[in-house]
Amino acid sequence: ALVGFERCGAAAWAARASGELRAAGEAVEAPGPSGTAAPLAALTPQQARIARCVAEGATNREVARRLSVSTRTVDHHLRNVFAALGVRSRTELAGLLGGGA
Repeated sequence: ALVGFERCGAAAWAARASGELRAAGEAVEAPGPSGTAAPLAALTPQQARIARCVAEGATNREVARRLSVSTRTVDHHLRNVFAALGVRSRTELAGLLGGGA
């Protein structure tokens, strides 16, 4: 299913399938070099902004200051980003988005 979603450009469904595979303990390859935009397509605009900041190495407090939101809001969105993209850490997120997305 994951490959089918990726082939037809259904980024949100591909991210969900990837997350389900990871949750089941399966190894899932990260998208190739052209995959940076695809994962972000699965996110809301605010989630994408937060994901980019975190992938660049910003802390929740730094992201909150940059985007003029509370740290709790950043935390909430970041949890949803992790779930949508099937990642479990900031390091995995940075790897998926190419570090400085």
